[in-house]
Amino acid sequence: MKDIVVLAFSGGLDTSFCVKYLSEERGLEVHSAIANTGGFTMDELNDIEQRAKSLGVESHKVLDVEAEYYEKYIRYMVFGNVLKNSTYPLSVSSERTIQALAVARYAKETGAKYIAHGSTGAGNDQVRFDLIFTSIIPEIEIITPIRELRLSRDEEIEYLKKRGVEADWKKLEYSINKGLWGTSIGGKETLTSNLPLPEEAFPNQLKKHGEETLAVAFVCGELKAVNGKTYQNVPDAIRALETMAAAYAIGRDMHIGDTIIGIKGRVGFEAAASVIIIKAHHALEKHVLTKWQQYWKEQLGNWYGMLLHEGQYLDPVMRNIEKFLEDTQQHVSGEVTIQLRPYHFNIQGIQSDYDLMNAGFGTYGEMNTGWTGDEVKGFTKILGNQLKIYQAVQDKNAV
Repeated sequence: MKDIVVLAFSGGLDTSFCVKYLSEERGLEVHSAIANTGGFTMDELNDIEQRAKSLGVESHKVLDVEAEYYEKYIRYMVFGNVLKNSTYPLSVSSERTIQALAVARYAKETGAKYIAHGSTGAGNDQVRFDLIFTSIIPEIEIITPIRELRLSRDEEIEYLKKRGVEADWKKLEYSINKGLWGTSIGGKETLTSNLPLPEEAFPNQLKKHGEETLAVAFVCGELKAVNGKTYQNVPDAIRALETMAAAYAIGRDMHIGDTIIGIKGRVGFEAAASVIIIKAHHALEKHVLTKWQQYWKEQLGNWYGMLLHEGQYLDPVMRNIEKFLEDTQQHVSGEVTIQLRPYHFNIQGIQSDYDLMNAGFGTYGEMNTGWTGDEVKGFTKILGNQLKIYQAVQDKNAV
């Protein structure tokens, strides 16, 4: 009787190689599983299942984690306005932990002796998957064929071709990972420091020209409506916004960052909905939160994003930060207007009952109604005391 291995399967080149290698070279009974975070249609999931079975898996399982991914991850990334290096909305890196957790739970249910993933030895995913697996299923041995064999993408393709596997090899030149919060694109140009991704590498192509204005509404920091249509299920609202904005090819960029293992990494991404939601949410917060709420949110949001990016989701400090972020969202409610145009968007303005830009207390640069000119003079005099003392002392001791 063969030992069972559960493989985290995406249908891409790396995991396709893993199926053949684990079954033919290691003699294992391969059971594949994909954790769907909301980025796949039913047709796409069916295609992935058919691919897994054509490669020879014993069984294939779709693990639906969309609701959990939104509730436990995306909500807090929005609350924290998380953009890694002020650019990347953690589209795929945030998914890896929940995918690893889901596959680990499934492996435990099946009584597998081994668990496998298709990560290379030069990226972040290997650490993310290994951290989760060793933390919650330490009794199950991890196998990482691509990392262990140190294979290039061309070598993987050649291996599969020799075994009669058919695929669109041109398409597989890029590693494309799609989820509810965005899509990452890696390969070829991203391995350089200077080359941009070609237009055809992006899953969504420009379909709309001209300009369009839309409105998104938040309730306690969560997206609830797009263009006046209310959604009970927030992931549905995210998908609706993605459809509208992706038609303008919005949300494309290149993320350059420091990997967990200490080297620099470069990856392209396409994340229209997530980038717009974060920017719109941040604009609303500027109006309804105090200066110090915004300051400490920025500090903790940055830490939350970094720890999540580096696979530290299970550290209890993450739950502590989540409580703080959630508490700040009590009055983050209102509507944000956004203008869309090819490859770009801009925030036009907000409307909120909690807007602190209240004309009753003064209009910036125009009229002071809550204080007098003499009061400002006195305030400024006290505020400047430390500066005056410093300058006086330094002038006295100047050579």
